[in-house]
Amino acid sequence: MNGHRREFLARAGQGLLITGALGWAAPAGAAPKKKGKDDKADEVAPPEDLMREHGVLNRIMLIYEETVRRLEGHRPFPPESLANAADIVRRFIEQYHEKLEEEHVFPRFEKANKLVGLVATLRKQHQAGRGLTDAILKLANAKSLQADAAPQKLVETMRSFIRMYRPHEAREDTVLFPAFRSVVTPKEFEALGEQFEDKEHELFGKEGFEGIVDQVGKLEQTLGIHELDQFTPAG
Repeated sequence: MNGHRREFLARAGQGLLITGALGWAAPAGAAPKKKGKDDKADEVAPPEDLMREHGVLNRIMLIYEETVRRLEGHRPFPPESLANAADIVRRFIEQYHEKLEEEHVFPRFEKANKLVGLVATLRKQHQAGRGLTDAILKLANAKSLQADAAPQKLVETMRSFIRMYRPHEAREDTVLFPAFRSVVTPKEFEALGEQFEDKEHELFGKEGFEGIVDQVGKLEQTLGIHELDQFTPAG
């Protein structure tokens, strides 16, 4: 029995040495964990990433619509809330979201000669949107709004922004983004997802997208439009 026991311990020791050399120790009866789909469950694909950012833009447009309603009803509103909303459009939508589209999405469709007419229009609307944001930021302060024509000019500018961006993002979500896989390889698709995420955290810190959503939520609270149920028609 002692001989058998010594032989068993010797073999077990050899196994531990091999396991240590490989750098891991598996529990008894457990197979080494293989990297698979579950490891990527939390990753956001490029089109999904861009679509959820459209959700931020939609919530900003709700803030614009509430501001229009107050201006037309001659009701007070905090100009700084509008300025902060437009600043999020400038930083998050124009300088980040649209830049990703212009550098990584649009060129691939143009190279593949697919949806080039749509892409040309989308590019033109990006430029127009930046001009509208310039105008909103210029007018979104108490001093500028003292001019007689300023409130009406601000209303017209926000209405133009909303009128353009609602169909703009709808066309991207239903036509452009669903076709994106057809103009990239699977390897490119995966790499872009990681690249988009890295850029998001580089520009907006650890919280990234979630931090921007939180900022928008606080602006909604300031204006009293944060409760979703208030948009439900009375039955």
